[in-house]
Amino acid sequence: MRRIILLVFLALSTAAYAQKPATATATAAPTETTSTATDTATVNSHDTRNNFKQLLDGMPPQVGVILKLDPTLFNNQQFLSTYPGLADFVAKHPEVTHNPDFYLSSVNMPYEPEPRSASHRMWQETMEGIFIFAIFTTIVLVVIWLIKTVVEQRRWSRLSRVQTEVHGKLLDRFSTSEELLRYIETPAGKRFLESAPIPVESGSKQVSAPIGRILWSIQTGLVVAAAGVGLQWVSRGVDKDAAQPLYALGVVGLCVGVGFVIAAIVSFILSRRLRLLDIPESPSNV
Repeated sequence: MRRIILLVFLALSTAAYAQKPATATATAAPTETTSTATDTATVNSHDTRNNFKQLLDGMPPQVGVILKLDPTLFNNQQFLSTYPGLADFVAKHPEVTHNPDFYLSSVNMPYEPEPRSASHRMWQETMEGIFIFAIFTTIVLVVIWLIKTVVEQRRWSRLSRVQTEVHGKLLDRFSTSEELLRYIETPAGKRFLESAPIPVESGSKQVSAPIGRILWSIQTGLVVAAAGVGLQWVSRGVDKDAAQPLYALGVVGLCVGVGFVIAAIVSFILSRRLRLLDIPESPSNV
């Protein structure tokens, strides 16, 4: 009895082992077929996408952008009727409507700027206001300078004409130059010359001109350089987009201020070598 049971178990084990390769072979065959079908579908989808791209390249660029923004237009017959080639392609390849993102991946969307932060907009508006104010101030200063120049020129012309007329009348009263010299040496003649509307001697102003310009250059340079340093310091605590123009303006202001100071130093050295800073003695002290 034991031998019979053992023989039966051996027979069943042999039959089970013989069936396993057949089952594995039967299972492997559908898997290989499925993989081949998937590869073929992938190749066909890529070919379809390339053909669809060529079709869109022959159309206005807005068509691809509109379809990418609203893929439901693939099922809109009124829209497709406007482009017969597109309608035929979609009818032959309905898979395009099921996966529009894949078939429209080659369509480039127009550039859309990133939304700016509130701080960036605030700094932009502030800088625009500063530039507008600077331009307006410059125009006003130029207009004032032109008006002042015109007024001074007219005043100088009027005083010169009056002085010429007075001197002409005075010379007509004297018959000889000796009489004129004697009149000038009198206290009345001296007062007349001192009260002339146009100063005869302007040596002191010419001598003080280099010093005034040097001091003005130093003052302007220090103020502009301080403004540049302030802009650089402010740029560290604002938004990144707004910090770049502030930092650039700070660097430019600092360079301009240093340039003014260097120009003042060079002017001082040249003026000293040319003896423009030496104040001549007045004739009264001689």
